[in-house]
Amino acid sequence: MLQQTQVKTVMPYWERWMRELPTIASLAKASPEKIHKLWEGLGYYTRVRNMQKAAQEIIAGRRRGDESQTNSESPHVVSYKFPETIDEVLALPGIGRYTAGAICSIAFNQPTPILDGNVIRVLTRIYGISENPREKETNAKLWTIAQQLVTDAAIGNRQSAIGNQKFPACSHLNQSLMELGALICTPRDPRCLLCPVSKHCFAFQNQRINDFPNLDKRPTATARRFAAFVVENDGNFLVRQRPAGVVNAHLWEFPNIELNSAPNDAASAAKELLGFIPKEIKPLCTIKHTITRYRITVDAFRLNSAAAARQSAANLHPHRWLPLSKLRKLSFPSAHKKILNSLQPPARKS
Repeated sequence: MLQQTQVKTVMPYWERWMRELPTIASLAKASPEKIHKLWEGLGYYTRVRNMQKAAQEIIAGRRRGDESQTNSESPHVVSYKFPETIDEVLALPGIGRYTAGAICSIAFNQPTPILDGNVIRVLTRIYGISENPREKETNAKLWTIAQQLVTDAAIGNRQSAIGNQKFPACSHLNQSLMELGALICTPRDPRCLLCPVSKHCFAFQNQRINDFPNLDKRPTATARRFAAFVVENDGNFLVRQRPAGVVNAHLWEFPNIELNSAPNDAASAAKELLGFIPKEIKPLCTIKHTITRYRITVDAFRLNSAAAARQSAANLHPHRWLPLSKLRKLSFPSAHKKILNSLQPPARKS
């Protein structure tokens, strides 16, 4: 959940997730609908599908007789243990070098490096690395520095340990680097006077804070416009599921089409998408949001038409006609979730 998402955003999702799917086994056997609904709003839904694949692989390893899964205290109890070595963690779906390093160092206090945006900013400023950290050689250099720091922490911890009392140096070092970048060594207006390592910092000592890190300029934002249609027929609404292999795959959405040079109006868009021109199209709401470098505007329109029910089977496959109560149980991308929330349940007949 913390990949590409802030901690404050993650917390309520984490708490809800742990109530619903607290174990590896429960995640492995959960339905796609359940995991997508629990993840709804976090974005990058490939992450949750990979997380489930990882749980299924861990269980498959236990069934193959992997000794690392054995419960020595209660050998008759089937348990599923998350792997603890860096190679085993890296082998799981959806886990790359940074995530594996974070897991092994923070959870298991192993000398594995991490390198995220915050740590890159800290290291380039402290060591005065002026090259672009996204370039292969510079990135490798940063990984080497991060590895040396966490290795030194582990060695120093072993040398200073008293008896069996060992400080979790690897865990604390990596967390400290991330926190330093998040709270002190920020992209703009860093709080250098509060920084515990400012006297060792090349950028601070040479008054060149704004020169690091040397990142490429962000690409110019691209505006995109969509028309979405909330089609109602006899109390049911038309929705479709996004296919595999696209952004927000497997989530549900209202029928929509991008407005390019043609069509560029709601009526023409409705005909191209739904196969007919509705007699009446009512504006419902406008949603603005950002995905990577795209600035997206979605104009939602509402129409009530039995013609859509006849045409949808040919034009929108797969699709469903569902009442609001069932729509709210499906997982939607954030923009379409806002459209859904703008709909009011039908008034009860007196």
